[in-house]
Amino acid sequence: MNPLSATIAKLRQSNLVRGGLVVVAGILAGNVTGFFRVIVTAWFLGTHARADALAVAIGPIDTLTAAIINTMLVSFVPMLMAHRDSSRAAVFERARGVFVWILLAVSGSIILFAPQIISVLGPGLAAEQHDEAVVLLRLIAPATFFGGISALCSALLYTERRFLMPALNQVCINGSMIIGALALWPVLGVKGFAIGYTAGSALQMSLTWFAGADLRRLGRLDREAPVALADLLRTPGMFLLYASLISANVLVTRAFATHAGPGMAAAFDYCMRCAGVVIAYLVYPVANSLLPEIARLRTSGDSPQAWRLMNRSVAMMAIASVVACLIGIVVRTPVIAFLFQRGSFTAQSTVIVSAVFLGMAPGIIGWTLLDLVSRCFFALERPKLPVIAAFIPVTVNLIIMSILGKGASPALLGVGMSAGLAVGFVGLFGATRLRSGIAKPVPETVEVG
Repeated sequence: MNPLSATIAKLRQSNLVRGGLVVVAGILAGNVTGFFRVIVTAWFLGTHARADALAVAIGPIDTLTAAIINTMLVSFVPMLMAHRDSSRAAVFERARGVFVWILLAVSGSIILFAPQIISVLGPGLAAEQHDEAVVLLRLIAPATFFGGISALCSALLYTERRFLMPALNQVCINGSMIIGALALWPVLGVKGFAIGYTAGSALQMSLTWFAGADLRRLGRLDREAPVALADLLRTPGMFLLYASLISANVLVTRAFATHAGPGMAAAFDYCMRCAGVVIAYLVYPVANSLLPEIARLRTSGDSPQAWRLMNRSVAMMAIASVVACLIGIVVRTPVIAFLFQRGSFTAQSTVIVSAVFLGMAPGIIGWTLLDLVSRCFFALERPKLPVIAAFIPVTVNLIIMSILGKGASPALLGVGMSAGLAVGFVGLFGATRLRSGIAKPVPETVEVG
């Protein structure tokens, strides 16, 4: 067998490669439906004031749901990988029993305090848009519960390398949101977007729940979960804190955008959709298939190999993210016009969104690298450094945006977020190099004489 054939055969047998390919396929399908979702939003709402109400309402739920999903995957995949068969299923059942109530409390709190939440996250909204955003937020709030349970089921599926159903998350949400918007617009208007979003989350939860039925059944054979309640909460709590701090950059920037004029929050949201596609392709295929491998190496006592695997992945992502950022800056205007410029999304909307994207494009680099390294730290059960590093981006963002003021120009809206993510990655990367150096085995010395 020649070297090329041998390499191809080896890649086909690699769990990392196979898992990455399934995740890539899911991301591709999710992004295709995601662009249609944004196209439908742009057609009906453009960058008008009502688009701000939808962006301020759905943006926090998008952010919170993503944080919860990442928390469940990063926390419970390594934890479940440390157990086998009935013990693994018993750990899952105990986690499910705990987090059902936590997620219900979160959704209920969002519904109850929706007016106060919108006042904080959309301080520049007019009274009419504020009230509309409150209604939309309450309609979308149950999606946090559905998304959290779906993510917990996905973590169980990941332990058996079943990536397909978890990869359909965005397809379900985006597809249902498109159907809800098109079907309900004549009757309910913008509320159709919110109803479709929640229905899609419920559909995704159902798919992952039934896909893992055979794995959960084993938990009935082992009633005693070999993990303490504190352990079930500690790692997810740490990662949720990390994810919330990273996501706070988006919330801070969107809040400042509501002061920059009507349609600016919506313009920022369109940019986040575009940047999110790039970040998803850079991080998730590698990270989602990398975490089980790193957890396996750590469990088997081969931490030096885990560090080397992480370092190689970061080097690859550094090159890819810089290239993606440069390409995005160059082609941003024609791409935005091609994707969105129709219906209520006018040529002036393209100019505004293109300007906003210019300031936030460098954030693709910092976000990609910081998130990848942080996930690896959690898989290695070293959560403190990523959490500490996560305070840096939001702090830098707040300082820069406060200096620029509430009336910052469109091109400067994303500068604080981009700068903060870059500084956060540099700080964590320095700690990574130090830790990987400590993890290297010390060669034995032989005394002579």
